[in-house]
Amino acid sequence: MTATEIIGLLAASLTTAAFFPQVIKTVKSKSTKDISLPMYSLMFAGTVSWLVYGLLIFDLPIILANGISSIASFVIFYFKFREVLHHKKAAK
Repeated sequence: MTATEIIGLLAASLTTAAFFPQVIKTVKSKSTKDISLPMYSLMFAGTVSWLVYGLLIFDLPIILANGISSIASFVIFYFKFREVLHHKKAAK
């Protein structure tokens, strides 16, 4: 394994792991009150795009990191979207 691959795997691991404190907090609290829906919409779209790119070029660090990150960002996006819909229904 080259130094470049090691750096890529380290970067992928760190950025992927960064999602999990928020995912755990969101799942436990069932609240996304202070989370931006536009931000997580863009984050989810971005990680899915990186995943597709990784699949197209067959790059394992990109595939693994963005596959996991896509799932993590989708969990937060789902809870946020559900909360927004709930508040809109409650306001009617």
